[in-house]
Amino acid sequence: MAEKNLIYRGKSKDVYNIAEGLHAGKYRLVFKDDATGYMEGGRPVFDPGYDTVVGEIPGKGAIACRFASHFFKLLKDKGIPSHYIDTVRDNEMIVEPADPLSMPVESPGFPGSAPLLNLEFTWRNNATGSFWRRYPFVKPCKNIHKVVEAWTKGDVDVLITFEALEETGAMSREEIAYSVELVKNIAEIVCEEFKSKNLHVIDGKFELGRLKYGDGKIVIIDEISPDVLRVCRGYSPDKDGDCKIYEQCALTSYSGGKRTIKNKNQVRAADFIDIFF
Repeated sequence: MAEKNLIYRGKSKDVYNIAEGLHAGKYRLVFKDDATGYMEGGRPVFDPGYDTVVGEIPGKGAIACRFASHFFKLLKDKGIPSHYIDTVRDNEMIVEPADPLSMPVESPGFPGSAPLLNLEFTWRNNATGSFWRRYPFVKPCKNIHKVVEAWTKGDVDVLITFEALEETGAMSREEIAYSVELVKNIAEIVCEEFKSKNLHVIDGKFELGRLKYGDGKIVIIDEISPDVLRVCRGYSPDKDGDCKIYEQCALTSYSGGKRTIKNKNQVRAADFIDIFF
C-alpha cells in the first residue's frame, strides 16, 4: 500500500486515504499485529490498558478487525452512528472520513506549544488500571457505574478534565454532554453483548470524531476491539455491583513510589475470537 496515502500511523492500526476506485475519498483502516502492554521479567505481558507497544501477536490485526466489524454492525442495528462502511479484507475496513476531536495550537511561536490531536473517552465499570492507581483509596474493582473520562491520545495519554475542554474551546458544553451520553450508550451495548457470553467488561475506551461530510455529527470512530476493552471471567456482583471475589482476583503492589494492579481473571485479547466467532 502506497505510503503517500498514509494519514495516520497508530499503535494498533494505520489509516490511509483511498485515492481511486469504488471507495475513493473514504479511509482504509489497516489493523496491525502490534500489541500494547508492559514488560515483566524481561518478557512482554500484553494488556490493552497500557500505552506502550511491547511486541506482536500473529493474527491479532485480523481478530481486531473482525471483532470491530461485529460491533459496528451491532451499533448500526441499535441506531448508534459510527464511521463504519464495510470490511474488505481480514485486517482492513472502509470508513467514512472523520476529524478526531481536536484543536490547533493557539500560539505556535512559543516553544513547547502543541495542538490537541485527538481525544479518547474511557469508561469504567470497575476501579482498576490507571483509575485505581490514581485513586488508591478506592477498593480495587469497586463498581463505579461507567465513569467517563477524556484523555488526549498520543505517545503518552494524558487525562484532561471536561471543564478544561470547555474553557479552552476544544468542545462546547453541549458537545461534551452529548459525547458522554454517547459513550455510555455504546458501553452499555458492548457490556450486554459480553454478558450474553457470561463475561464482564471491566473498562474500555472509545474515540469520537466529527464526520467530514454532512452536518459534522459526532460519532464513534476508530475501533471497538480487544485493543480497547478489558474483560474478565467469574464476575460475581453483590447488591451494590461490587465483585464479591475481588480479593482473589485483584493483585496490587507498591514499590519505588509506583502502584500496579492486575486482574487474574482478565481474558486475553487473543481469546476473544473464540468467544464471539
